[in-house]
Amino acid sequence: MGYSGAMKAQAKQSGSYLAVCLNPVIQKTLVYPSLVTGEVNRTSEHRVDVAGKGICVTRVLTQLGREAVHLTQLGGPTRNWFLQMCEADGLDVAWVESGSEIRFCTTLIERESGAATELVEEARPVAPGTAELVLERFSALLQGGQCSTVMLSGTVAAGFPSDIMPRMAALAVQAGKRLFLDLKGKALLESLPFRPTLVKPNLEELYQTYEPGIRSPGVKADEGAIRDLVSRAGKEYLERFGSLLVVTRGTEPTLFWDGRVLRSAPVDKKAALNPIGSGDSFNVGVAIALEDGATIEEAVIEGNRLGALNAERLRPGSIF
Repeated sequence: MGYSGAMKAQAKQSGSYLAVCLNPVIQKTLVYPSLVTGEVNRTSEHRVDVAGKGICVTRVLTQLGREAVHLTQLGGPTRNWFLQMCEADGLDVAWVESGSEIRFCTTLIERESGAATELVEEARPVAPGTAELVLERFSALLQGGQCSTVMLSGTVAAGFPSDIMPRMAALAVQAGKRLFLDLKGKALLESLPFRPTLVKPNLEELYQTYEPGIRSPGVKADEGAIRDLVSRAGKEYLERFGSLLVVTRGTEPTLFWDGRVLRSAPVDKKAALNPIGSGDSFNVGVAIALEDGATIEEAVIEGNRLGALNAERLRPGSIF
């Protein structure tokens, strides 16, 4: 029956989660029948949410009834508004003052075509000393027994040292926590020696990490080359670091290395509305399933299920 059936009914509800992302977002989502460039486009269908990869992970975990804390940095005039929205969503947020204004990102959704366009603001630099504050708070959360599983996600705001995520990976493993990574590039490569349970880049991020300088051929092009890359990386990550590799590709089948061969799992494409947060929802599904004793195949299927549920909704990082 799979994890979504019998096993899910008797899942042991194991552990609590610490989700870390150091690049918070206030997300504006606007929906139009269609967009006309160079013209005024009006809509009465819009919403504002707290977002960013760590918030999306925490919101889905919370919606599933799991204990979850999100660690981030905050600053600027919208900080209190951000925290008020977190409280309204029932999110437990640990934060340090960074002096960095929270960035805004905007999603433009066109109902007629199904297109979703993301407008991303880069974060302002954090104040000197913010990294030390984050590491201190992170260590306190680890030692306080508030989590058994750590999920590190996303890029970091300007002003953080490039090795802050690997340093947190090291601290998490030293504290005996299970580690899940949604990182890319140098941050991922320097975190792998700490033997995370699972690594989940998307296809473009895997190319940036494993084949730097080579642009991804895209989720629909050159399937043979894509599968070869994921197979090589999956085998290496498992043999060298004991880490499972799962690679998401938008609406294309998810690829994963099961320890012997490359496998794939289809993605439910129906009723997709807003893809923002689907990767984070996928991560939650995989992490929870593995923690509850599922196989990697069952975990990927559960991840795809939660990712599809998120895509059906306007609010990013939400499954209902």
